[in-house]
Amino acid sequence: MDKIEDVEIINNPEDENMGTRKVPFCSEVYIERDDFMENPPHKFFRLAPGTEVRLKGAYIIKCESFKKNESTGVIEEVYCTYDPATRSGSHASEKKVKGTLHWVSARHAMDAEVRLYDRLFDHEDPAGQKDDDYRNFLNPGSLKILSGCKLEPSLKIAKKLDKFQFQRLGYFCVDYDSTEAHPVFNRTVSLKDTWAKVNK
Repeated sequence: MDKIEDVEIINNPEDENMGTRKVPFCSEVYIERDDFMENPPHKFFRLAPGTEVRLKGAYIIKCESFKKNESTGVIEEVYCTYDPATRSGSHASEKKVKGTLHWVSARHAMDAEVRLYDRLFDHEDPAGQKDDDYRNFLNPGSLKILSGCKLEPSLKIAKKLDKFQFQRLGYFCVDYDSTEAHPVFNRTVSLKDTWAKVNK
C-alpha cells in the first residue's frame, strides 16, 4: 500500500501570519510540464535526468529516468527517488539544491477548468494606429481555456470570487460559473517567469 503523509506548506512566504496548510503527499505527483527537460540548457534549475530538486514543503527528489509516448515522443512520466531524511523542516532539509518545484498529489488532485486571461489587444495603443479598425489589433490569445487542470484538494471548499495565488503562475479567483462538480478558476494577473522569458 502506498504511503500517504501530510506535509505543511506556508500559505504566504511573504507573510507568516497567514499560517500554513496541510497538503497530502504520496509516491505519484504532478509537476508542471515545463519543470522537466530531457536536455536542459545551462542554468536550468528545475528537474532533468540525474539532477535533484526540492518538492516545495516535502522532499528532495532525484530524476532517475523517464518515459516518452511512443508515437508522439512527448515525455509522459518521470521516475524519481527521494531522500526521506530531507523532509522540509528536518535537520537534513538544509541540504542545498538549486531548484524548488510546486506539485500536487496525483491521488488527491482535483480537476478544474482554468481560464487564462491576457491583454485584449496585441498593441499597446491600437487607437493611435493608422489602421482605425481596432479589430485588427485584437489579441487572439487573450483567453485560453484549459480543462483537466490539477489543483490541490483544499481548493474544493473555495467559494465564488475567492482569490488565490498559484505559485509561479499568477493570481486567480473563482468564477461565477464555478460549481462543486465543475470548479472554474480565472487568472486575473500573471506572474513574470524569468526562465520563460529567457527561453524565448
